Amino acid sequence: MVRIGYTMMTEQAGPRELVDHVVGAEQAGFDFSVCSDHYSPWLASQGHAPYAWSVLGAAAQATTSIPLMTYVTCPTTRYHPAVVAQKAATMQLLSEGRFRLGLGSGENLNEHVVGAGWPAASVRLEKLEEAVGIIRALFRGEELTHRGRHFDVRGARVWDLPDIPPPIGVAVSGDRSCALAGREADLVIAVEPKAELVEAFDRHGGAGKPRVGQLPVSYDPDRGAAVARAHEQFRWFGGGWKVNSELPGPGSFADATRFVTPEDVAAAIPCGDDVATFVEAVRPYARAGFDEIALVQIGGDQQEPFLRWAEKALLPALRDAL
Repeated sequence: MVRIGYTMMTEQAGPRELVDHVVGAEQAGFDFSVCSDHYSPWLASQGHAPYAWSVLGAAAQATTSIPLMTYVTCPTTRYHPAVVAQKAATMQLLSEGRFRLGLGSGENLNEHVVGAGWPAASVRLEKLEEAVGIIRALFRGEELTHRGRHFDVRGARVWDLPDIPPPIGVAVSGDRSCALAGREADLVIAVEPKAELVEAFDRHGGAGKPRVGQLPVSYDPDRGAAVARAHEQFRWFGGGWKVNSELPGPGSFADATRFVTPEDVAAAIPCGDDVATFVEAVRPYARAGFDEIALVQIGGDQQEPFLRWAEKALLPALRDAL
């Protein structure tokens, strides 16, 4: 059975609200949750970007059973991989084994803030692979000294380790990242329902491992309001990963999407309250081989009505259909 997840989207709500939302998602019956890890929103209209790891720590204490996951953390620029290993191990302890560490090669939007530049995609993947190796070694309890192509580590050890380390997921967008995920990851992460990503992941060693996708939705009994909100806050989503990973700030995303119309957004994102429309939007992920799909309800102030509707109508329909 396909598992349906809930997204704590840090770009659209403050930290206390995000924790309240995931508590509501657990009560509504979502199978798992994921949390974005951003320094900046995509568009200024979203209006938020609290520190995801503080939110996750609070969420671990406020919930009892819903799995938690970063979707995704870049362990190469804004964070050093040795620090990521430490905080992921702490999250696994705080959540009593409910945490998964989702990793990716990052976006300029979030990583440029430390002034280290933004390398080519091929270099970003090299850095990600080296970072995953460092994190794995520290999860094993090693005292690690490492001098690599991109990172140095001197005498690092994670002192508080869980009995079972967090599973590591790697976000993919093409064959090279799928090869890395197949070799190094415990699960694969994607934001497009492309069967070729799953097939490449399997081909490179990922067969039998979980595949986690994500889909934005805009629930509202007033479909016009749902479309307007999706256009205001989520029109960047259709830019594609090659574009979205390169732009440096909300102003750039606003400029890049100035000709995107509400109709364009409504054609790509299910809007309104017709359950069948939302189910059909999820189906491509299931057909492509994804067994976990995290929904993003657009609008930080629209989470509570969405959660009530999801509990009563959407989740039962998705489970029947999938």
